[in-house]
Amino acid sequence: MGGFFGITSKKDCLLDVFFGTDYHSHLGTKRGGLAAYDPEIGLQRRIHSIENAPFRTKFEGIFSEMRGTSAIGCISDTDPQPMLMRSHLGTYAICTVGMILNADELADEYFRETGGHFDAMTGGRVNTTELAAAIIDRKPTFAEGIRYAAERIRGTASILILKEDGSLIAARDKLGRLPVQIGKNGDGYAVSFESFALEKLGYEPERELGPGEIVQIDPDGIRVLVPPGKKKRICAFLWSYYGYPTSTYEGVNVEIMRYRNGRKLAEKDIASGLVDEIDYVGGVPDSGTPHAIGYANRTGLPFARAFIKYTPTWARSFMPADQTDRDKIAKMKQIPVTELIRGKDLLFVDDSIVRGTQLRETVDFLYENGAKAVHMRSACPPIMYGCKFLNFSRATSDMELIARRMIVELEGEEGLSHLEEYSDGETERGKNLRKAIAEKFHFASLEFQSLEGVIEAIGLDPSELCTYCWNGKE
Repeated sequence: MGGFFGITSKKDCLLDVFFGTDYHSHLGTKRGGLAAYDPEIGLQRRIHSIENAPFRTKFEGIFSEMRGTSAIGCISDTDPQPMLMRSHLGTYAICTVGMILNADELADEYFRETGGHFDAMTGGRVNTTELAAAIIDRKPTFAEGIRYAAERIRGTASILILKEDGSLIAARDKLGRLPVQIGKNGDGYAVSFESFALEKLGYEPERELGPGEIVQIDPDGIRVLVPPGKKKRICAFLWSYYGYPTSTYEGVNVEIMRYRNGRKLAEKDIASGLVDEIDYVGGVPDSGTPHAIGYANRTGLPFARAFIKYTPTWARSFMPADQTDRDKIAKMKQIPVTELIRGKDLLFVDDSIVRGTQLRETVDFLYENGAKAVHMRSACPPIMYGCKFLNFSRATSDMELIARRMIVELEGEEGLSHLEEYSDGETERGKNLRKAIAEKFHFASLEFQSLEGVIEAIGLDPSELCTYCWNGKE
């Protein structure tokens, strides 16, 4: 995934951009970068790896190296950025958030038509932010270039540009799958993926960009270069999982949505009488916790943290890329409160069940510590499709998804033509899927939130939401 933050101001803003960028660290684990513009120095840029240490530790010395009245920063789960580019449009810094599926095709087309080249990365890959810049540079203005890039890119790309005059250009992706938010204070404006980063730094929310909207911003105001489109498909998974709890998108706060989602998830268990068997409700930390609070509030069951994640030395951003090592670290981080586990019927809510690898370790850990029964609830429907618009999942193929794998085990390849039926817990296929996953992972019971439940919890018109990972509809 990834996120960006930028400011254009009448005074030095690098410290605020440092903090604003750091507030996006939950969105990426590979690279962090800052670029700044100062009238005397011009454009400056620094990029560091954040795979083994947090963003803030890598950039604490930046204030003796850089300064600027305008600056942008980026947390990236993919390529190093921001990039510094020089073209007929001038010298500028650029960062992008999203995923370009047809990067090789666009690069080959660029080679054929321009005879140009790119700096090759390991394995010959092209930095997708550099690729986006090259596409933009093929047109006479930034606005035309960004619109052209949006037409050519298959996937998603929100863009933040710092020009050599200190102004910013912000562009939300064509269908608005990701948020781009603007705040204002007495000295200028800030642009952010996460709304809370603006507010925490003293910027009053000004507005969110619409899908495909492009604006140019300087300390004196906002100028619309391209008005927003009418079609919107903001990612519904933002609220369920990777959005930060204190953020608000399209007027809907993440934490509040998760409480509502948990309450809706509880309705079926109340009707079935299951809640009478449960001693404690808990969330799989951390993003499952607010869903579980909503569930507990609705049922009246006591909420308890039966195990705690030990994060002082094993924060998420520093976990190793190797899956075996990740699983080991995930297990080592779980510290039990045995008085809340031993002999108890526990119900846990997780934000989603994607591959299920670490979840199985968690349930085994609970039984090892004396749990009588572990019931599992997913705050999302079964994930049937790997996202092709955003880089939010480590899954590299649809068959890594636990729901797909279990369907094939149950019915072979033929089962994949009945995904909608398997998603629905009221159908025979849906019940079989839940039972099979429960048996595989040693759950006493398993249920998923319905697609309708998620949409109701968000509260936006279904036509404005992207739910591709659940139902395959674009």
